[in-house]
Amino acid sequence: MAAANTAHSVGMIAAWYFSNIGVILLNKYLLSVYGFRFPVFLTTCHMAMCALLSLIVRASGIAPRQSVKNRAHLRKIGVLGVIFVASVVAGNVSLQHIPVSFNQAIGATTPFFTAVLSLCIMRQKETMQVYATLVPIVLGIVVASRAEPLFHLFGFLACVTATFCRALKSVIQGMLLSNESERMDSINLLLYMSPIALSVLSVASTVMEPEAFGVFYDNCAESPRFFFIITLNCVLAFSVNLTNFLVTKCTSPLTLQVLGNAKGAVAVVVSILLFKNPVSVVGMFGYAVTIVGVAWYSSAKKKAPGDRRGKREGVGNSALGGGRMSEKV
Repeated sequence: MAAANTAHSVGMIAAWYFSNIGVILLNKYLLSVYGFRFPVFLTTCHMAMCALLSLIVRASGIAPRQSVKNRAHLRKIGVLGVIFVASVVAGNVSLQHIPVSFNQAIGATTPFFTAVLSLCIMRQKETMQVYATLVPIVLGIVVASRAEPLFHLFGFLACVTATFCRALKSVIQGMLLSNESERMDSINLLLYMSPIALSVLSVASTVMEPEAFGVFYDNCAESPRFFFIITLNCVLAFSVNLTNFLVTKCTSPLTLQVLGNAKGAVAVVVSILLFKNPVSVVGMFGYAVTIVGVAWYSSAKKKAPGDRRGKREGVGNSALGGGRMSEKV
């Protein structure tokens, strides 16, 4: 029985890693290597698939049914959906201009923005040890940025924006859905956020990328391989949330934190091997410093008196579109 449970947990973790890393790499391939330069439209495809598969999964009984309580509750979910859209689109835009390795390095600074926004918005103060951990997190990225061979200012700013929006969504979610009866697991929150996000993305794609659907249709007609890749990409985007939900059920929050920190490093190594983007020793050292800072931050938060947020939410780094979606959906 114990062996079966262990095998199940290992399988879920492997699927979680594959989904997270796979969607990031496929986003990079489609947006940069393949040349499908429509990040908003690509995110729209992701959300359409997520809306459909969320309904299927909830109907199957894998995730418990959770309902929207009232209009105020729906408005809160809507706010989260808009912030989420901004984070994912910005993450996808960044992948057009910077390597996955640099994208993941910048994304690792999410705790810094979370701590600053928590202080500014919610007046939530952390311990001095928690604030001390933010120094290596930021310092590492400063070092990595200065040594990045493929540094691109617009891509860097887009990735910082995505990281900021992810942290903002985390803080706003903690503030808006503070009532125990309003909290939702990642699948149900995605189910209700998807139509809102899809509406915003559809309008944005039509205005910002009017030729996207035509190019998408032509590519699908000319290349079944393109259709397969983009469909797999969309399925993995949903799988990120499903596997995050399942891993959360079969592991502890601390295990999820460790796995989340390690996953970023794995994504960096795999992306370098696949895309063969140049890296510098100084840049990798900077990223390593950031990862150490993130691990220290997780440990300090766990030890902080009265802190239950990390235990309640866990840590899951992922992305619908190069961002880290399953952190909070």
